[in-house]
Amino acid sequence: MTLEIDYAAVFRAGQAPSAVLTPGFVIADVNDAFVKVSGHDRHDLLGRGFFDVFPPNPAAPEDSEQQGPRMLRASLEQVLSTRCRDFMPLQRYDVEAADRPGVFEERYWSTVNTPVSGPYGEVRWIVLSAEEVTDFVHALRRFGPGGEQEERTDSLALRLQILNDHLRQAHREQRETTSALREAIERQRRLVYDTSHDLRNPITGLLTELEVALSEPGSDLRGILRRLLRDAERLNDIVADLLDLGRLDSETHDDDCVIDLAQFVNEELDRRTPGAAVLTRLDPQVFVRASAIRLARLLGNLMANAERHTHTKIEVVVTADPPDAVLEVLDDGPGIPPEDRERVFERRYRRQEARARDPGGSGLGLSIAREIAQEYGGRLYAAEHHGGARLVLRLPLAERR
Repeated sequence: MTLEIDYAAVFRAGQAPSAVLTPGFVIADVNDAFVKVSGHDRHDLLGRGFFDVFPPNPAAPEDSEQQGPRMLRASLEQVLSTRCRDFMPLQRYDVEAADRPGVFEERYWSTVNTPVSGPYGEVRWIVLSAEEVTDFVHALRRFGPGGEQEERTDSLALRLQILNDHLRQAHREQRETTSALREAIERQRRLVYDTSHDLRNPITGLLTELEVALSEPGSDLRGILRRLLRDAERLNDIVADLLDLGRLDSETHDDDCVIDLAQFVNEELDRRTPGAAVLTRLDPQVFVRASAIRLARLLGNLMANAERHTHTKIEVVVTADPPDAVLEVLDDGPGIPPEDRERVFERRYRRQEARARDPGGSGLGLSIAREIAQEYGGRLYAAEHHGGARLVLRLPLAERR
């Protein structure tokens, strides 16, 4: 059997004094308990602005004058902007006597403001529920010397409001920290899953080739060893990427030093077996402070990315653009579409063209390079470049010692 509930009657019968406000703080409805504590007739309340019906008390003590209305307005505005319920602490909000205009009665309230969403998620109504605690406050005053206790009571609302603000801030920070931890755990979970999938391919290749070598005596051992070496190198690359990610999360900066960027790039390029023609334009006397090992890894990842996509040549540029040292790696490959210029730095993201060129790639190289750059206060990004890709590293300039 389905029961039909008269929600309007339920609202009117509620024990806590409650009012339904529009986003403009106009009173749309009130329950019987609200009518009773306000001292106004229902028809005198509906359709009027809340702060017009309940104006501030000009005769209130100087330190609390208009404080109640100001705090309530701030709470209502917060509900509109955050779409979240707001619990207000004890506050003084004097109420003008309905039958004596200009005469205010000292009142204390504990208030909760709750948003009611419309069909598109907007705040359509605000339900203001207030519990009057005036008798409780007056009882507190009777426990101590008159003047001193009364002064403390008058400022109690402000102190509780400050405490409530601190608690809300702590709660908000806790939620943000929890959200960040969940995101990090999920990111690590995806990384482990995807990397395990990548590891399976070279491991499967190794096992297959070893089985062939053992089961077929006349097989081409040299060709098998060559394929085994390729799979072992792929495994080594994946493990190196994982180790780098681990170091970035825990590494200290004990091995940082001032590096001549042009000299450093020359030395690192000399160590590489080029996969394409490499042109350089390296300005001298451009210094940065970083770990040589980490910076070598960053440059190596940028070069590997360029070699994977270039057609004929790669250009490496070092310049000073105060307050930054700038390292650019350019290639003449297909380039990076504007919509992918941020996504290429996401862990495990690989464009379709990149997967076709290198199916075994881990998709971690550029992500690791960016994290290294950020570790030293720098930036790594994909810039506009006609006829290829242009990756730009900016690190703070350092003084030569």
